[in-house]
Amino acid sequence: MAVTLGLRDPDRTAVERWAWAAVVANTVIVLTGGLVRLTGSGLGCPTWPKCTDESFVPHRELGLHGVIEFGNRMLTYVLIAVVVATFVAVWRWSGTSRELRRLTALIALGVPFQGVIGGITVLTDLNPWIVSLHLILSMLLIAASMLLVVRVRGEEGRPSRGPLVLATYLSAWVTVYLGTVVTGSGPHAGDDEAPRNMLDPQVMSHVHAVSVYVLVALTLLLIWRSTGRVRSAAVVLLVVELAQGVIGFVQYFTDLPIALVATHLVGAAVLVAVATRLLLTPDDAAPATPLPRDHATKV
Repeated sequence: MAVTLGLRDPDRTAVERWAWAAVVANTVIVLTGGLVRLTGSGLGCPTWPKCTDESFVPHRELGLHGVIEFGNRMLTYVLIAVVVATFVAVWRWSGTSRELRRLTALIALGVPFQGVIGGITVLTDLNPWIVSLHLILSMLLIAASMLLVVRVRGEEGRPSRGPLVLATYLSAWVTVYLGTVVTGSGPHAGDDEAPRNMLDPQVMSHVHAVSVYVLVALTLLLIWRSTGRVRSAAVVLLVVELAQGVIGFVQYFTDLPIALVATHLVGAAVLVAVATRLLLTPDDAAPATPLPRDHATKV
């Protein structure tokens, strides 16, 4: 089985596939966690780490909400399996380095830590600020996994981290965070009794929209002023931004249907991944700096 999964003697291709699996798995857990909230199942298991005070699994009285919440908790173990496999692949790869090993260790440790934050959200009756932190931590794991993909590929060249690229990347994170604040003020609380952040959802929606306009403007400016791979990465980011913008406006004017909100949530994860890819894209105009080959620095 280890040979089939490429874990016994992994090559660069196998390690890159596992890195991509970490990106996808972290995105899927964002979706399933969002569905828990959107279906009102946030307290389907009313405590943590057990589902109830007496049992680790939901009982019949908890109904469908208990099944949905417990199912999301179980999917966390699938995510753990993926990041552990990624960790093993990176550490056994002949072309690994200290940087890659430390990065995969950080990702592997981040998942159980994220599970603890998820437990705290339940113990605080879905406090919207804790829920927001829970989502942002998942986005950070997606960004870290995307960084792993790029580093494993070993693309030549020095990343373009000029002021405009950095401003665009920071703007993307501001936009995602403000999206979580809008969610914390809106109707999909995860439970009928869950508190809201007491901010005006219409006002926060407009603030979030302004951050989107700024992000799009920065991306357009970056496309105009850059060339080669940086421009291509910025174009991809712009496409994701426009798609997210359309979904956001449609969901706003159609009273936040669950399917669109879930799609918008996945789009936010894609936005973080693509923006991180832009940040790490080599600048064709900069002098090339050799990256470690398959026999990179060993521990």
